[in-house]
Amino acid sequence: MTTENSGVDSEIPELIPCRMLNEYVYCPRLAYIEWVQSDFADNFHTVEGRNKHRVVDRETGKLPEDTGCEDFEARSVWLSAPHERLTSRMDLVTGSSGETTVVDYKKGAVPANPERSWPSDRVQLCAQGLVLRENGHACDHGILYYIASKTKVEISFTEELVEYTRQTVRDLINLAQSGQIPLPIENSAKCVGCSIAGICLPDETNLIVRSGQDLVKDSEIRRILPARDDSLPLYVQEQGAVISKSGELFEISNKKIKLGQARIFETSQVSVFGNVQVTTQALREMIYRDIPLSFFSVGGWFYGLAHGMSHKNVEIRRSQFNAAENHDMRLKLSSSIVSAKIRNSRTLLMRNHNDLPNEISARLKRLASESLQATSTESLLGVEGAAAHDYFSAFSGMIKQRARKEDESALTFDFNGRNRRPPTDPVNAMLSYAYSLLTKDLTVTAFFVGLDPFLGFYHRPRFGRPALALDLMEEFRPLIADSVVISVINNGIVTPGDFIRRGPSVALNDVARKKFIQAYENRMDSLIAHPVFGYRISYRRALEVQTRLMARVISGEIPDYPAFTTR
Repeated sequence: MTTENSGVDSEIPELIPCRMLNEYVYCPRLAYIEWVQSDFADNFHTVEGRNKHRVVDRETGKLPEDTGCEDFEARSVWLSAPHERLTSRMDLVTGSSGETTVVDYKKGAVPANPERSWPSDRVQLCAQGLVLRENGHACDHGILYYIASKTKVEISFTEELVEYTRQTVRDLINLAQSGQIPLPIENSAKCVGCSIAGICLPDETNLIVRSGQDLVKDSEIRRILPARDDSLPLYVQEQGAVISKSGELFEISNKKIKLGQARIFETSQVSVFGNVQVTTQALREMIYRDIPLSFFSVGGWFYGLAHGMSHKNVEIRRSQFNAAENHDMRLKLSSSIVSAKIRNSRTLLMRNHNDLPNEISARLKRLASESLQATSTESLLGVEGAAAHDYFSAFSGMIKQRARKEDESALTFDFNGRNRRPPTDPVNAMLSYAYSLLTKDLTVTAFFVGLDPFLGFYHRPRFGRPALALDLMEEFRPLIADSVVISVINNGIVTPGDFIRRGPSVALNDVARKKFIQAYENRMDSLIAHPVFGYRISYRRALEVQTRLMARVISGEIPDYPAFTTR
């Protein structure tokens, strides 16, 4: 079955998993994200549910073809019903005296309502009954077994329930055919504890859709998603080191000398620098668990990623490619990004500069406004270039620690403007290194969200660069990368003696890189109030929220991109 959607045919699967009916009745948006967009995330509740479900997930017994045979009991039975357009793996199917009963296990307790069951559970159970009927079984009732209260609740498959279940099938198909994701439920308690709350962004989306152009800053809403990630990145820089897998650990060793270890379930990504090896077993585990592996040169040049199969949400990538071909959309997104970058650059200067010239502050404020009025990418590039010139001309005023130059070859933290490829002084070396780390993190985030990191809107897709990651990075350059550089200098974490010179190029030495990465990760883990939503989250979490908001804009769900700026 196909349907016309924005000029592209969208195929609907012939069979719907009965579980998706449960999701649809519970929350249509949840069903759309999980079924149509094939997006999902685990949390404590989903993992706990799978653990409690392990007993019935083992296939035992056999479902007889002759429904009038002797009594039977079969677990984890997979059947399909093409006429009903349903398919299901049923937890338990029993038969006695020619009657078949389906049993569905739920991890929670019996609800305190007259029906002693949730509507979504009853629909899923009835759908499984319809699958059994189409396969020749007499099935007029089923049982919901609520594990937490160890209670069975019998559900009769009445005509009303059967019709409601079939109507739910039709409604879910129509939703998929529409290609329009439903808006989130308003202020629903269902969102709290939902594993895909970080994907859905229910309150954030509703706020932006309601406010439109008049989005009110600091309009605090519920923070449903965790403030910080539980898992952390693993960096390996020791030349000749090997990353291997041992049980539930990644072990790092060099010539059989153990250097360290990391628990796999606590690892969000792995980054290797230079000559670091990864065993096949460790790489396979990373791919299986969606842990991206980033490759850098010894000096920190970001080469690329190794990861598993691409994100299944083709719908969002299709929207991204369509948006990239739309001049007005590209310009609108680019203007928001550049304006936010200039505002954040100005904020960083005002916070840290000893004596910021008024004319630079005023020009940056004016350029941030001008960027929103740009009529072409070329004019926007001109505005950004002028702002960058002003910003870096004042950058040295934020550096408090100065080193006395002992001789002409000695390195200092003097900064006379931005240079790169290669950086020729310590400050530029650290800026390039920080930008490389941030590019890596936003490339990983774009992949995680389901976007193509190589197709941007402001940065054009040339020379294999991750253009979308560079777009998303702009507003965070001053807040994360530049801030880390200033911090490690002013706090004496890195000194001029921590650098090495190779010809005109200057780079951090091995010890200094470790200190710099630690400072970078501390910044990523620090909490900040979101400028639009008001709640406190880490910078690392903010990268994901902003990337998902970008995805919502290009899919047409929200009207404008609410850039991340601080005061």
